[in-house]
Amino acid sequence: MTSPTTPAAYSATRAETRQELSTTTYDLLVIGGGILGTSVTWMAAQAGLRVAMVEAGDFAGATSSASSKLVHGGLRYLQTGNVRLVAENHRERRALAADVAPHLVKPLTFVVPIYRGGPHGAAKLGAGVFLYSALSVFGDGLGKVITPNQALAKVPALKAEGLRAAAVYGDHQMNDSRVAVMTVRAAVDAGAVVLNHAEVVGLRKTGGTVGGTVTGADLRDRLDGAEFGVNARLVLNATGPWVDHLRRMEDPGAAPSIRLSKGAHLVMRRHEPWKAALTVPIDKYRVSFAIPWEDHLLLGTTDEAYEGDPADVRATDADVAQILDEAGHAVQDGQLRREDLTYCFAGLRVLPGGPGAVASAKRETVLTRGRGGMLSVAGGKWTTYRHIGKLVLDTLAHLPGRPLGDDLAAILPAMPLPGLASPDAVAMRLWSDREPGARMDPLVARHLATHYGSIAFDLARLIRDDPALGERIHPDGPDIWAQALYARDHEWAATADDVLRRRTTLTVRGLDTPQVRDRVRELLEGR
Repeated sequence: MTSPTTPAAYSATRAETRQELSTTTYDLLVIGGGILGTSVTWMAAQAGLRVAMVEAGDFAGATSSASSKLVHGGLRYLQTGNVRLVAENHRERRALAADVAPHLVKPLTFVVPIYRGGPHGAAKLGAGVFLYSALSVFGDGLGKVITPNQALAKVPALKAEGLRAAAVYGDHQMNDSRVAVMTVRAAVDAGAVVLNHAEVVGLRKTGGTVGGTVTGADLRDRLDGAEFGVNARLVLNATGPWVDHLRRMEDPGAAPSIRLSKGAHLVMRRHEPWKAALTVPIDKYRVSFAIPWEDHLLLGTTDEAYEGDPADVRATDADVAQILDEAGHAVQDGQLRREDLTYCFAGLRVLPGGPGAVASAKRETVLTRGRGGMLSVAGGKWTTYRHIGKLVLDTLAHLPGRPLGDDLAAILPAMPLPGLASPDAVAMRLWSDREPGARMDPLVARHLATHYGSIAFDLARLIRDDPALGERIHPDGPDIWAQALYARDHEWAATADDVLRRRTTLTVRGLDTPQVRDRVRELLEGR
């Protein structure tokens, strides 16, 4: 079923997409569909390039959907005096929240509790949050110190014993998986061709396999085993934790360029509404977060060196214990019961190679060029992902020999993601569009509005055609069957995890029961 307003590019079959990829020579082939790959693909398509993007798993299927779900300036960077970075982060945060994705990025107040004997005093934190809000041009209010009672009113689960005061500031949050899907849609709208679950099994070279120039890739479709290839003038390796694996395909002698740090998170059932998130100081430099998210509580994160297979990264029992212990510095024990844990996950930060502890390593983008001319880029974060994408594209445009040509179109400063609309207006319209006895549940309407923006009206049309699609997938969550169908037909969802973990919120809520997974698989097979 195809919505009349949905471009055919979203609903092309995998065989049709493989055929297009195989028969076109692209200006740029992007390998990797995480934060960096999707951003560069979007920017390159906006600049008028013929660009293709392939991803071995699902879009944002690894670390890019395992973030802290924050779009933030980085309060802790003020500790190291990196005022310029904080100001840059704030500019991008404001652009995302105001112009690019106000339907997906929402404001959130943060409280920093100040306890007797804690690592920071009220004067220091007060000055810090004031400077932080000044660097955002006070767009999120005035950072200040509040009383214990005011803090408890915002976060009822906050520990009161020893609480002397709290600092308060403003930032934003999002659902990273939904932002990733919308960015892929934006890239396709701009002309890109994309395919997930397509694994690179070899690089194509001209001028010999040793010392030749990389001019494409050979791939295998992980879903049906079909093999195909893509030719391109330039190849960008944006495979995140796997970046050195692909570099060794190009040059078996390539030295390691990165190291990895694991960050784990927990999702807990929330017992009462929180009006703000907590930033909990652990020591003078580290903080932990307790963030209301998707009607639950998101806790984390850890920061430890990781040397195993990136595909095997997961939150361990030790991670769970550490996160609960650190949250317990400020959150009441009743909110931290293990039986309230609905989901835990872990991702890998890609850091520059070198000595020293990963916690103190610079969070910067690593860009290298191999012997065969392949560019490799790693690092990045959601807050500045558009900015990093532009910088990488600018680097590609000025490579020696100009492999992308001399003329690239200027990129508009704030091209919005698909679905741009006021979530409040969309929710109101979804709720009021039907007769009183057949109106959409307000919680479902709000959920669709804040995860799709105006695209939610496409889902409403599906429900009008088939009212059964308006039923909840699980009675304890707001996700409905129209989302699963839409994910299959228009958002490249091909596996149960694609639907349950990244197109909907069922997995993070602990609602992906065996029965739900079986029904979703049946839906996916019914295309």
